[in-house]
Amino acid sequence: MPTFLDSFGPLSSTIHGILVSSILIPASLTSFFAGNVADYMGRIITCSAGGLIFAAGTALEAGAQNLAMLFVGRCITGVGEGLFLSTLVVYVCEIAPARQRGVLASVQQLLVTMGIAVGYFICYGTVRSSTSSFSWRFPFALQSFLAFSYAVLAFFFLPESPRWLKSKGRIEASHEAWDKLGIADAEREKNEQQDQTLTVQEPESLALTPIRSRQSVHNASQISWLAVFAKDTRKRTFLGCFLMGMQQLSGIDGVLYYAPLLFQQAGLTSSTSSFLASGVSALLMFLITIPSFMLADKWGRRTSTLIGGLLLSSTMFIIGALYASNSVHGDHGPARWLVIILIYIFALTYCTTWAVGIKIYASEIQPPKTRAPATSLAQSSNWVVNFVVAFTTPVFLQHSTSGVYFMFGAASLLTVVVCATEMPETKGKTLEDIDRAFEHGDDGQQTSVRLRMVKLLRKWQLNSLDQRRAPVEEHEM
Repeated sequence: MPTFLDSFGPLSSTIHGILVSSILIPASLTSFFAGNVADYMGRIITCSAGGLIFAAGTALEAGAQNLAMLFVGRCITGVGEGLFLSTLVVYVCEIAPARQRGVLASVQQLLVTMGIAVGYFICYGTVRSSTSSFSWRFPFALQSFLAFSYAVLAFFFLPESPRWLKSKGRIEASHEAWDKLGIADAEREKNEQQDQTLTVQEPESLALTPIRSRQSVHNASQISWLAVFAKDTRKRTFLGCFLMGMQQLSGIDGVLYYAPLLFQQAGLTSSTSSFLASGVSALLMFLITIPSFMLADKWGRRTSTLIGGLLLSSTMFIIGALYASNSVHGDHGPARWLVIILIYIFALTYCTTWAVGIKIYASEIQPPKTRAPATSLAQSSNWVVNFVVAFTTPVFLQHSTSGVYFMFGAASLLTVVVCATEMPETKGKTLEDIDRAFEHGDDGQQTSVRLRMVKLLRKWQLNSLDQRRAPVEEHEM
């Protein structure tokens, strides 16, 4: 915004990248420990604390008098975001029935796209209506108000995760939480069956179950960060971290953070028109997310990841090729409009595929003992890659108009290759069924191979017997 530049002066591409991405490193570091905090304090308290810290950071940004103050405010904002965002994904996955988990977890992405659209149009309105610093201070102030409201409402009105309560030995409280959530007994993801298998012991020791449960959880919290890399969990940990990291390396936040800059590069020179184009793309993203999250449990995580990755890589490769061939001119020619349309297609494809499925998948595949820390680690990898993208995108664009698009396209294509071989489907399965599938996946595959070999051997033997018997039967006749 011109008024922002009046307040802080022109920014180099490096300072621009550092300022935008400064929220992400604190978020990734905090997210790294958010799982342990959430396991110790509970999901709701962790989310509320993160919201309050976020509100304090954005309030500091709204009142910033210099770049240093703005930078510190963004770092504090990142600390709050790291606490609540990864914990929120775990919370939603833990309270949702299997048949509705995809839809409920995708509501968060729907609201994210709504926030992006509202944010762009608010900036479009303030950049047109105000010639003072109010034009860039008001969006930060509004963020602070919304974060504070979120923290207060979550703390006073949301029930704690029943699974977390049960892990702490608070069985009655977990049943009360399920009742507050309105989840019927038949829909509680077979938790009771799992509890029965865990508590089949001698009659005289059943009274000690709550005590042993608390002790086991205490011991698990001591080794949780080691447990995410244990032999039986590390594949899921690495898969979740890979997917969450590559989700950002697809280039989505390079597009979202710098959409006005990308549209200006394509020929929309004024800040007003670039904000309007960004707002239109964000509005389309919000609208396309509505049917996407409603159908999240019908399409499947694996299918949406593979098809989405192919489309994302294709759009990035085409844009890169247009810039590499010098076909895009800022003041004339159809190529600039093709670039704008492809940016729209890229954003819409991301919102209908990777944005909906990957965050859910990275959390739901984790076993109960490491779900919170492993999800936090995956979210941390997401923010680390996000930082790299946010920091380097303006620098790349300054030195090469095409290279960054080829990099994003190659990353999406690599993700498709990995997921085609290593990503089993989880749609419609309970968290417990997913856990068992990963625990016995290799055994199941080996058993399936052995069964196929036995069938082929028996078929060969039967054919051999038939061939031997044919001349005997002819002689008898």
